[in-house]
Formats: sequence, C-alpha cells, structure tokens
Amino acid sequence: MADFYFQTRALTVGYDGKPLIRDITIGIAKGEIVTLIGPNGAGKSTILKSITRQLKAISGTVEIDGRSIGGLSYKDLATRMAVVLTQRMRPELMTCRDVVAAGRYPYTGRLGLLKKEDEEKVSAAMEIVHAQELSDRDFGTISDGQRQRILLARAICQEPEIIILDEPTSYLDIRHKLELLVILRSMAKEKGITVIMSLHEIDLAQKISDKIICVRGDTIGSFGTPEEVFEEQKIRELYDIAEGYYDPFFGSVELPRPEGKPEVLVLSSCGHGIPVYRRLQKENIPFCAGILYTNDLDYRLARLLASEVITEKPFHEISDESFDRTMAKVRECQKVIDAGCEIGPCNRRMQEILEAAIALGKLQTDFRK
Repeated sequence: MADFYFQTRALTVGYDGKPLIRDITIGIAKGEIVTLIGPNGAGKSTILKSITRQLKAISGTVEIDGRSIGGLSYKDLATRMAVVLTQRMRPELMTCRDVVAAGRYPYTGRLGLLKKEDEEKVSAAMEIVHAQELSDRDFGTISDGQRQRILLARAICQEPEIIILDEPTSYLDIRHKLELLVILRSMAKEKGITVIMSLHEIDLAQKISDKIICVRGDTIGSFGTPEEVFEEQKIRELYDIAEGYYDPFFGSVELPRPEGKPEVLVLSSCGHGIPVYRRLQKENIPFCAGILYTNDLDYRLARLLASEVITEKPFHEISDESFDRTMAKVRECQKVIDAGCEIGPCNRRMQEILEAAIALGKLQTDFRK
C-alpha cells in the first residue's frame, strides 16, 4: 500500500478477543472524507471505536502520519484526533459552553485553565455550528439534535487533524443534517482535516464522501470511490435488499413496483413522467411507460417502477417495433396519460400515438381524473 496520512494494516476488531471483522487494510489521504456504510449491527461503530483506541484491537495496526496510535500518549492523540461517538454524555451541571470548552483541555496546563485565546476558539466553534444561543443552557436539558451540534463544536474546538464521527446526522432534521455536512466538507477541503464517519443515509454518503467503506460480514465488502461502490447490485447485496430498489443515479431508495398487467400507459419525456410514476406507485396501479429514450431522466425511474417500459435508442427515430408495441398498449390500457411529451424530429411519431389515444377517448393529462 502506498503511504497515506491515515491507514490501517491487517486490522482485526471485535470484543473479548473474538474477531468481528478481520483484515481491515485501508489508506486515507489527508483532507479526505471517508464514510462507513452498512446495515445495523454490521460493525461500523466497532471499527470506529477501535481506530480511536476506545476499544482494543485484536490484531493489526492503526497509523497516523506513519506513527502507530498505540505509541501516542492520550494527550498527543487528543491533539491529532477528535471523536464524536453515539454514546450519551451525561455531564453533571455543565453548560453547553463548558462541554465545548472541554475540547481545549489537551492544550491547557495541569490546572486546565483556559486562556483568552482558548475562550475565543470556543466561541468560534460554537458559531460555526450555529449554537451560540445554547451557550448558557444546561447540556443535560437540550435536545438530541442540539447535543450533536455541541459535540461537533467540541471536536472543532480541539483543532484536530482527524475527526471521527459515529452517525453524526442522527436526530437531526434535514436543515441541520445539511448544515453539519457542509461544515465537515469545509473542514476537510479548506483546512485539510481528515473526516471518518458512519452514516445511515446512503444518499448523503454518496454525495459527501471521497471514499466509501462497505461493512458487512467478517471482512470489508468494498472500499473505493462513490462511483465504484454505489452500484445497484453492490448496494442490494450490502443491505440484503429483497423489496424495492436503490438507484445510484438519483441517490434514491424506491419502493417495489406495482405488480400486474399495466392498467395505464404513461407518455412522457424529459423528467415530466416522474411525478406521475410516483403517484401511480402510491396508488398501487401497474403501468407501462414509453416511448422513452434510454438517456432520458424518465427512463431512470420508469425502469424501476413501471411493469413495462418501451424504449428507443438515444437520438434514433422511433422504430416500427416500438411504435407498434405502444399502439397496442393504447388499445389495451384503461387510460393513457400525457404527462408531458416533448416532440421533435426523432420522436415525431409520438404525435400519432397521442392522436390515437384521443380518438379512443382515453387520453388524460391529469392522473387523478
């Protein structure tokens, strides 16, 4: 393996000497964001606890900048690595500012007294996570989402080279999830801080991460870029998905398609069909979608939700085969929905299909009619 800022070599982790995940060998560059994904109970938290020395590794090594973390004092480790794990802190009679200020203790003397510079860094960290209004609040009385922000501020205040987070977006609403991830991205890309975290929201993991670690079974399933990891079959196998689909193009999870013979034909293009597909799925109405070019946005979702999709090659004129199949569906289906079909030189035969649906009294522009 090439030299990396953070790396594990043949790391085996587990509890009471019993291996859970073996031979974890990964390398991470400085300033990269690396996310662990996988089902509940797969061992993501166990890995994070082991690389932070909160849990003793069974074998192997963890290195930061070429040095084994086992050879670092706790104070040295604290100046290099900040940790935000899921276990609940229950400090007695501490304000939120007190909790954030604890991140400065590796830099203070034996008495733990904060200098003016330390106080300024505490204030700055709370401002970054938009938690100034919580400064004097009792940490034990604030919400779970607010706690996450305070603990992140404490980690920022620590001025680490690496920050480790276990499910940092748990308990956060969408606004604060996005704010937190923007903060982490800024820390990584502007300050060169390496971020290693676990996330349940695989759509966010796909968008924020430089590298992905798939955790399942007794070894690491995959380690690579989001483009390498987020493939339909890999995600299906990782989470053992039997019902529904994961679409890496949209980064979305889809419920199973309605089963049965198509009752509705949806004619669309350029993404106009997507809201109709979703409404039909919610109503559990099987439908056919067409004629869709395979580079059309509608095709990406139709292939997952429609019971039948009639396609054509990109930039080709509509073939007799596709045209005849679609005309047959016009006759067979109970209704035809024009969800918005942009017609041009290549797909001009769509106009004939729409006119046939009008002649049969089946064409609608509103699914609810």
